[in-house]
Amino acid sequence: MADTSFPSAIATPATTIDEVIVQLTAIVEWSKQNDSRMGYFAALYRKVTIQVKHGIAENYFDDGPRMERLDVIFANRYIHACYLYQTGQTPTKSWVRAFDATQHWWPIVLQHLLLGMNAHINLDLGIAAAETVPPGELQNLKGDFEKINQVLAGLVGGVQSELAEIWPILGLLNRFLGSVETAIINFSMEKARDAAWSFAEKLSPLSEVQRKQAIVEKDGMMALFSNVISHPGFYGSLIIGIIRLGERGTTRQRIEILE
Repeated sequence: MADTSFPSAIATPATTIDEVIVQLTAIVEWSKQNDSRMGYFAALYRKVTIQVKHGIAENYFDDGPRMERLDVIFANRYIHACYLYQTGQTPTKSWVRAFDATQHWWPIVLQHLLLGMNAHINLDLGIAAAETVPPGELQNLKGDFEKINQVLAGLVGGVQSELAEIWPILGLLNRFLGSVETAIINFSMEKARDAAWSFAEKLSPLSEVQRKQAIVEKDGMMALFSNVISHPGFYGSLIIGIIRLGERGTTRQRIEILE
């Protein structure tokens, strides 16, 4: 059923990184008002986007305007998926799995973040890279592509402390076991980054029809992989259940922590 309260401002694609931040803010604020777990990934993603904006302003990237173009194309895929889902339409299968999970009580915050990363990095990032530049210029993008992933990885330490605030026992475990979820996210990020670049290289020379078919196939694979995140076997599910019972705060409070 369509949600008429969902911010209509996100129906129109953003054209600048500032517009992206405004639209992400609208999703975060709507999520807080409606106690929606969609806000977990949106809050983290807004923080990443603000970091990318700062990086562009400080000439961190080789080509600032090109990086803004990539960031906007990339973000619009997520924002449009949110809009489609909340207005009763159907985004890619990977996003459907991530958004469907937000309707359920049991997934822990880390699972919601990983489901979002699966859809957005494993699928959307390669598509965005291929759409940002013509095929002959894709290799020139690789340096900045790797830098944007360094920005993403650089926020993992912050996520670690925020997750420990939501689930205090995690902070204690990290002292004895090392940063458990940091290792998980970094491993996921590294593998996802490499896979996204390979996917961009695959898509870049294809015709529009061939691209659409390749995206459908990749989306199906990533939707299946989301099952591994949601249902990590008997012992994994047992550990997640224990974590979930120990998570503190309301959905709104957790979003505010991730902000």
